[in-house]
Amino acid sequence: MIKAVIFDLDGTLLNTLEDLKESTNFALRTFNYPERTLEEVRCFVGNGVRKLIERAVPEDCKNIDECLEVFKKNYSENMCNYTQAYNGILKILKELHKENVKIGVVSNKFDTAVKGLCKKYFDDLVDIAIGQNDDIPKKPAPDSVLKAMKILNSDKNSTLYAGDSDVDVQTARNAGLRCIGVTWGFRTRDYLKGADFIVDNPDEIVKIVRSL
Repeated sequence: MIKAVIFDLDGTLLNTLEDLKESTNFALRTFNYPERTLEEVRCFVGNGVRKLIERAVPEDCKNIDECLEVFKKNYSENMCNYTQAYNGILKILKELHKENVKIGVVSNKFDTAVKGLCKKYFDDLVDIAIGQNDDIPKKPAPDSVLKAMKILNSDKNSTLYAGDSDVDVQTARNAGLRCIGVTWGFRTRDYLKGADFIVDNPDEIVKIVRSL
Protein backbone atom coordinates (compact mmCIF):
# COMPACT_ATOMS: atom_id res chain seq x y z
CA MET A 1 0.00 0.00 0.00
CA ILE A 2 1.36 3.41 -0.99
CA LYS A 3 1.39 5.94 1.85
CA ALA A 4 3.37 8.72 0.18
CA VAL A 5 4.35 10.09 -3.21
CA ILE A 6 7.37 12.38 -3.47
CA PHE A 7 7.40 14.63 -6.52
CA ASP A 8 10.06 16.63 -8.29
CA LEU A 9 8.84 20.21 -8.80
CA ASP A 10 10.07 21.86 -12.03
CA GLY A 11 8.86 19.96 -15.07
CA THR A 12 6.78 17.57 -12.97
CA LEU A 13 4.25 19.61 -10.99
CA LEU A 14 4.95 23.10 -12.33
CA ASN A 15 5.97 24.48 -15.71
CA THR A 16 8.51 27.01 -14.47
CA LEU A 17 10.60 27.27 -17.60
CA GLU A 18 9.58 30.73 -18.82
CA ASP A 19 10.27 32.36 -15.45
CA LEU A 20 13.60 30.54 -15.19
CA LYS A 21 14.54 31.85 -18.64
CA GLU A 22 13.52 35.40 -17.80
CA SER A 23 15.56 35.50 -14.58
CA THR A 24 18.53 33.80 -16.24
CA ASN A 25 18.54 36.43 -18.96
CA PHE A 26 18.11 39.25 -16.44
CA ALA A 27 21.27 38.04 -14.71
CA LEU A 28 23.10 37.67 -18.02
CA ARG A 29 22.08 41.17 -19.15
CA THR A 30 23.28 42.61 -15.85
CA PHE A 31 26.80 41.49 -16.69
CA ASN A 32 26.54 42.14 -20.45
CA TYR A 33 26.57 38.44 -21.31
CA PRO A 34 24.68 36.99 -24.30
CA GLU A 35 21.14 35.90 -23.49
CA ARG A 36 19.85 32.34 -23.79
CA THR A 37 16.82 30.87 -25.56
CA LEU A 38 14.03 28.94 -23.90
CA GLU A 39 15.33 25.69 -25.35
CA GLU A 40 18.83 26.38 -24.08
CA VAL A 41 17.52 27.03 -20.57
CA ARG A 42 15.45 23.84 -20.80
CA CYS A 43 18.69 21.91 -21.31
CA PHE A 44 20.46 23.77 -18.48
CA VAL A 45 17.98 23.06 -15.67
CA GLY A 46 17.73 20.01 -13.43
CA ASN A 47 20.89 20.16 -11.35
CA GLY A 48 20.22 23.23 -9.24
CA VAL A 49 20.36 26.96 -9.96
CA ARG A 50 24.12 27.26 -9.61
CA LYS A 51 24.60 24.69 -12.36
CA LEU A 52 21.98 26.54 -14.43
CA ILE A 53 24.00 29.74 -14.21
CA GLU A 54 27.30 27.94 -14.80
CA ARG A 55 25.88 26.55 -18.01
CA ALA A 56 24.32 29.85 -19.09
CA VAL A 57 27.31 32.18 -18.68
CA PRO A 58 30.27 32.32 -21.08
CA GLU A 59 33.02 29.77 -20.49
CA ASP A 60 35.49 32.43 -19.33
CA CYS A 61 33.09 33.91 -16.74
CA LYS A 62 34.87 34.90 -13.54
CA ASN A 63 31.89 36.16 -11.54
CA ILE A 64 29.52 33.19 -11.36
CA ASP A 65 28.72 33.86 -7.69
CA GLU A 66 27.63 37.42 -8.41
CA CYS A 67 25.58 36.31 -11.40
CA LEU A 68 23.93 33.62 -9.30
CA GLU A 69 22.95 36.10 -6.60
CA VAL A 70 21.40 38.43 -9.18
CA PHE A 71 19.46 35.48 -10.62
CA LYS A 72 18.19 34.33 -7.22
CA LYS A 73 17.04 37.79 -6.19
CA ASN A 74 15.25 38.38 -9.49
CA TYR A 75 13.72 34.91 -9.55
CA SER A 76 12.45 35.22 -5.97
CA GLU A 77 10.58 38.36 -7.03
CA ASN A 78 9.32 37.04 -10.38
CA MET A 79 8.94 33.27 -10.07
CA CYS A 80 5.17 33.35 -10.47
CA ASN A 81 4.90 35.58 -13.54
CA TYR A 82 4.40 32.76 -16.04
CA THR A 83 4.62 29.60 -13.95
CA GLN A 84 1.58 27.31 -13.92
CA ALA A 85 0.72 23.87 -12.66
CA TYR A 86 0.54 21.35 -15.48
CA ASN A 87 -2.96 20.34 -16.56
CA GLY A 88 -4.39 17.72 -14.23
CA ILE A 89 -1.84 18.16 -11.43
CA LEU A 90 -4.12 19.89 -8.93
CA LYS A 91 -6.78 17.26 -9.57
CA ILE A 92 -4.52 14.32 -8.77
CA LEU A 93 -2.99 16.01 -5.73
CA LYS A 94 -6.50 16.52 -4.36
CA GLU A 95 -7.39 12.89 -5.09
CA LEU A 96 -4.26 11.61 -3.35
CA HIS A 97 -4.92 13.94 -0.42
CA LYS A 98 -8.49 12.62 -0.05
CA GLU A 99 -7.14 9.07 -0.01
CA ASN A 100 -4.74 9.99 2.81
CA VAL A 101 -1.66 9.62 0.62
CA LYS A 102 1.00 12.02 1.88
CA ILE A 103 2.60 14.32 -0.70
CA GLY A 104 6.18 15.50 -0.63
CA VAL A 105 8.14 17.72 -2.98
CA VAL A 106 11.92 17.47 -3.34
CA SER A 107 13.70 19.80 -5.75
CA ASN A 108 17.18 21.01 -6.65
CA LYS A 109 15.76 24.56 -6.81
CA PHE A 110 16.84 26.67 -3.85
CA ASP A 111 14.80 25.98 -0.74
CA THR A 112 13.00 29.30 -0.26
CA ALA A 113 11.73 29.23 -3.84
CA VAL A 114 10.52 25.62 -3.50
CA LYS A 115 8.60 26.38 -0.34
CA GLY A 116 7.18 29.60 -1.80
CA LEU A 117 5.99 27.97 -5.01
CA CYS A 118 4.43 25.01 -3.21
CA LYS A 119 2.61 27.34 -0.83
CA LYS A 120 1.24 29.51 -3.66
CA TYR A 121 0.18 26.77 -6.08
CA PHE A 122 -0.65 23.83 -3.79
CA ASP A 123 -1.16 25.26 -0.29
CA ASP A 124 -1.99 22.46 2.17
CA LEU A 125 -1.96 19.71 -0.48
CA VAL A 126 1.82 19.36 -0.02
CA ASP A 127 2.85 17.94 3.34
CA ILE A 128 6.59 18.66 3.03
CA ALA A 129 8.63 20.67 0.53
CA ILE A 130 12.42 20.47 0.49
CA GLY A 131 14.73 22.44 -1.79
CA GLN A 132 18.46 22.75 -2.19
CA ASN A 133 20.49 24.20 0.66
CA ASP A 134 24.05 23.89 1.90
CA ASP A 135 23.14 21.39 4.62
CA ILE A 136 22.09 18.52 2.36
CA PRO A 137 23.44 17.16 -0.95
CA LYS A 138 21.28 17.87 -3.97
CA LYS A 139 19.71 15.20 -6.18
CA PRO A 140 20.61 12.63 -7.42
CA ALA A 141 21.95 12.11 -3.90
CA PRO A 142 19.10 10.49 -1.93
CA ASP A 143 19.48 12.56 1.24
CA SER A 144 16.64 15.03 0.66
CA VAL A 145 14.26 12.25 -0.39
CA LEU A 146 15.13 10.17 2.65
CA LYS A 147 14.58 13.24 4.84
CA ALA A 148 11.14 13.74 3.28
CA MET A 149 10.26 10.09 3.85
CA LYS A 150 11.17 10.38 7.52
CA ILE A 151 8.95 13.43 7.93
CA LEU A 152 6.11 11.71 6.04
CA ASN A 153 6.54 8.59 8.18
CA SER A 154 6.83 6.35 5.12
CA ASP A 155 9.32 3.70 4.07
CA LYS A 156 10.76 2.43 0.79
CA ASN A 157 7.95 -0.06 0.23
CA SER A 158 5.19 2.50 0.77
CA THR A 159 6.69 5.46 -1.12
CA LEU A 160 6.82 6.35 -4.82
CA TYR A 161 8.98 9.01 -6.43
CA ALA A 162 7.87 10.93 -9.55
CA GLY A 163 9.94 13.16 -11.81
CA ASP A 164 10.62 14.21 -15.39
CA SER A 165 14.36 13.63 -15.87
CA ASP A 166 17.28 11.25 -15.66
CA VAL A 167 18.29 13.01 -12.45
CA ASP A 168 14.96 11.97 -10.96
CA VAL A 169 15.29 8.36 -12.09
CA GLN A 170 18.75 8.19 -10.52
CA THR A 171 17.50 9.88 -7.35
CA ALA A 172 14.79 7.27 -6.95
CA ARG A 173 17.31 4.49 -7.53
CA ASN A 174 19.70 5.95 -4.96
CA ALA A 175 16.88 6.18 -2.43
CA GLY A 176 15.70 2.64 -3.15
CA LEU A 177 12.30 3.81 -4.40
CA ARG A 178 10.14 2.85 -7.35
CA CYS A 179 10.11 5.66 -9.88
CA ILE A 180 7.39 7.18 -12.05
CA GLY A 181 8.78 9.08 -15.03
CA VAL A 182 6.50 11.78 -16.43
CA THR A 183 6.71 12.77 -20.11
CA TRP A 184 5.17 16.26 -19.99
CA GLY A 185 8.19 17.98 -18.43
CA PHE A 186 11.54 19.40 -19.49
CA ARG A 187 13.08 16.17 -20.82
CA THR A 188 12.10 13.62 -23.45
CA ARG A 189 11.04 10.04 -22.85
CA ASP A 190 14.61 8.89 -23.60
CA TYR A 191 15.78 10.46 -20.34
CA LEU A 192 13.35 8.30 -18.34
CA LYS A 193 14.96 4.97 -19.11
CA GLY A 194 15.17 2.94 -15.93
CA ALA A 195 11.93 4.28 -14.44
CA ASP A 196 9.53 1.61 -13.19
CA PHE A 197 6.60 3.42 -14.79
CA ILE A 198 6.40 6.05 -17.54
CA VAL A 199 3.20 8.10 -17.72
CA ASP A 200 1.84 10.55 -20.26
CA ASN A 201 -0.80 12.22 -18.10
CA PRO A 202 -1.21 12.85 -14.35
CA ASP A 203 -4.26 10.59 -13.94
CA GLU A 204 -2.02 7.58 -14.53
CA ILE A 205 -0.14 8.39 -11.33
CA VAL A 206 -3.28 7.91 -9.26
CA LYS A 207 -3.99 4.62 -11.02
CA ILE A 208 -0.49 3.39 -10.19
CA VAL A 209 -0.85 4.39 -6.54
CA ARG A 210 -4.16 2.56 -6.28
CA SER A 211 -2.76 -0.56 -7.92
CA LEU A 212 0.13 -1.03 -5.51
